[in-house]
Amino acid sequence: MAKAHLTTKTGTKISIEGTADEVAALVAKFESGSEDRIKPRPSKTNNKAGLGSLIGELIDGGFFKKLKELSAIKLALEEQGHFYPVTTLSPVLLRLIRKRSLRRIKDNKRWQYVG
Repeated sequence: MAKAHLTTKTGTKISIEGTADEVAALVAKFESGSEDRIKPRPSKTNNKAGLGSLIGELIDGGFFKKLKELSAIKLALEEQGHFYPVTTLSPVLLRLIRKRSLRRIKDNKRWQYVG
């Protein structure tokens, strides 16, 4: 098994192990400055931030002028093509309540939201 230890221009140290042909091919790519480099994975997006902005759009659009139950909010988002379980909606709504973007009122043992 062949081994190679490289140091890039930025100081990154790279160790390569493999067959002699594999190591030689990789060393040649690094020395030539080839653009075929390993790209970092994109970070996962935070759905909660996206959901908060979607609910913010509903607030701005006047959706919360009248009392709305959680199921009505879920349905409104689904009509826009955004499908979230109720268990994901609840904490985001609670965060918006704490920021005072929304209010909630308990009516017949159920929370209703108004903006």
